[in-house]
Amino acid sequence: MKRKALIKRLRSIAKEAGEELQFVREGSNHEIWAISGQRVAVPRHTEINERTARSIIKFAEEVTAHG
Repeated sequence: MKRKALIKRLRSIAKEAGEELQFVREGSNHEIWAISGQRVAVPRHTEINERTARSIIKFAEEVTAHG
């Protein structure tokens, strides 16, 4: 999955829950984003492994479902 597509998916997950995806900081290997106060690390690779992308999406969905 492309990194831009993953960020777009995270934005839509946050929006569905009435939250906002917020950029926190940029590191050398990851970008840190926050949804509902929970931080999500997104690799800075152009192409992200599908398993990793699914794990990040699942975490975001759990965060927005619980709070």
